[in-house]
Amino acid sequence: MNSHVEMEHHRGVLVVRLSGELDHHAADYVRMEMDEAIMRGQVEHLILSLKELQFMDSSGLGVILGRYKLIRSKGGKMAVCDATAPVKRLLEMSGLFKIMSLYDDESSALSDLEVAL
Repeated sequence: MNSHVEMEHHRGVLVVRLSGELDHHAADYVRMEMDEAIMRGQVEHLILSLKELQFMDSSGLGVILGRYKLIRSKGGKMAVCDATAPVKRLLEMSGLFKIMSLYDDESSALSDLEVAL
């Protein structure tokens, strides 16, 4: 598997750091890991850090959109940070930034969600 998922909680915010590739081979694994963490913990908001994500296809977009819907159904917000140029371009073309914010880094996203480190 070419994808790695690292998660960290910050007072109701789940920060998910994805690395490698988020394609059809990795989508189910990433989806299950994130869903389990969201359902298990006291997660209000979700931040995706994509600094180390080199590639994403439409399966990855589906994973992100699905987690967005899940977080929104719980009354929370979702944000993306540190997107690499190719991943950022895909997210822009998909229109995802019309429904969620993009930040330069994790601390900016955390601050905006009122969870200062």
